[in-house]
Amino acid sequence: MTFTAAVADQRFVLDHIVRLDELAATDRFAAASADVVDAVLDGIAQFAEGEWAPLNRAGDTVGAKWTPDGVVMPAGYPEAYRAYVEGGWGTIGVPEQFGGQGLPFVIQAAVLETLGTANMGFALAPILSVGAIEALAHHGSPEQQETYLPKLATGEWTGTMNLTEPQAGSDVGALRTTATPKGDGTFGIKGTKIYISFGDHDLAENIVHLVLARTPGAPAGTRGISLFLVPKVRLDGTANDVRVVSIEHKMGLHASPTCVLSFGDHDDCIGELIGAEYGGMRAMFTMMNNARLNVGLQGVQVAEGATQRAAAYARERIQGVRDGAPAAIIEHADVRRMLLRMKAQTMAARALVYYACGMVDRAGLGDAKAKERLEIMTPLAKAHATDLGNEVASIGVQVHGGMGYVEETGAAQFFRDARITPIYEGTNGIQAADLVGRKLAMSNGGAFADLIADLRAEAQHPQLVRLIDACESVGRRLQTAEADDRQAASYPFLTMLSVASCGWLLERSARVEGADAVKKTAAAFYLDQLLPEALGLEAAADAPAKVLYDLPADAF
Repeated sequence: MTFTAAVADQRFVLDHIVRLDELAATDRFAAASADVVDAVLDGIAQFAEGEWAPLNRAGDTVGAKWTPDGVVMPAGYPEAYRAYVEGGWGTIGVPEQFGGQGLPFVIQAAVLETLGTANMGFALAPILSVGAIEALAHHGSPEQQETYLPKLATGEWTGTMNLTEPQAGSDVGALRTTATPKGDGTFGIKGTKIYISFGDHDLAENIVHLVLARTPGAPAGTRGISLFLVPKVRLDGTANDVRVVSIEHKMGLHASPTCVLSFGDHDDCIGELIGAEYGGMRAMFTMMNNARLNVGLQGVQVAEGATQRAAAYARERIQGVRDGAPAAIIEHADVRRMLLRMKAQTMAARALVYYACGMVDRAGLGDAKAKERLEIMTPLAKAHATDLGNEVASIGVQVHGGMGYVEETGAAQFFRDARITPIYEGTNGIQAADLVGRKLAMSNGGAFADLIADLRAEAQHPQLVRLIDACESVGRRLQTAEADDRQAASYPFLTMLSVASCGWLLERSARVEGADAVKKTAAAFYLDQLLPEALGLEAAADAPAKVLYDLPADAF
């Protein structure tokens, strides 16, 4: 089965969910005219279908390989990456002053969706570079921006985020990597980082590592963290003292090398401070918030790919009888149910993530309300879209039956690749904690109240109205709840609010004049059958935390 980019669906969401015409009417995004956007969507579709999708199978079965001289990608990958660079696809959302095309972030998201649906592991390389570009664009010095951003924008160089350490996990404040001043404005970097996606490879001539570290005498915890720019190859062409110790043997995403990196084994790893000393957490969240939306986008990617493959198989696989004749399994009600659920959840994930990405652009234009909306939507987009990617990939295996459990059909790869997405860039539990711990309290609850008001202003379906009411009730209670009760409720509440937001966007889509039968049917299925599931979470969101602590730890 071949991959087909979801260009028509992307264009529909850009027009009717993001309302791209409003962005294009501004001076900053005037280049995002209808003909330019169409050319971008069609062009990346043709490129991804022809260049990246054919490599997906080898990426999974052969994968990236560690060697003493560095990581080697499967055959064809370096050439396909060079074609990506030469096509200018990395420059789409980068500001013009840094060598980019200055198009909206949400258009860049559409490009990454298409690339990732074609080859999810491969697409992690440009996704990580996007985060590095954001950090340097917001926090780098003029000299750093002039030197590094044009190369990162084109993709000639790739970027990474180096946050996690073996002893720290999600507790960034526990990191031990050090940065010692060398007296010439640079720092000697020493330490080990783990789980570094595309931390080494043979696709590009240089890799720009952004590394969190502590300077001498830095305060304990997150307050004492600074961010450093550490290139694999120094500007004078000599190798920096950065070594890839190993790559992980993973469940999926085999085309994405996940590296253990050692900095300063020979006390000769040189880095530059990005932004102010002790400003590392602020800069990290610039990278992380961008990355969280792009991970949510991976949920869309895997859902789209799994749905396409399952539907194609269901149309071809003859099994059972309908109306007295042998029938393809797509004619059976339960298979129809699964496929329609996959389609509706994929549409929901795309609408949610694109809506949040559109808020990035509106916030960049100075819209304070959009900035607040982005803050509250980011944990929803990251967590719920990746949950949906996992659900849809799992259903895809089920549609294939026994053939889904063997690797030849490709259904299992979607399931394996998707499983990391609720874990990295802040686990989905951390997203839920962020929602109830920080986002509900924004503007004294005003950001949450504004979202509820917007949902309620358009909602028509009775189930959607009931769910919005339930979200408001739970959200208000959680704003004053005890910490344990708030945390215990966080995940079911995040799911409720996410489903309400998706229902709002899908109901809006179904009302659009000219919306096709697929969109109307999938929206009706979502509103009638999936909203009640989220309503059923209200009891869990209202339950106190006590039962979670009734058992001692050793009883589990």
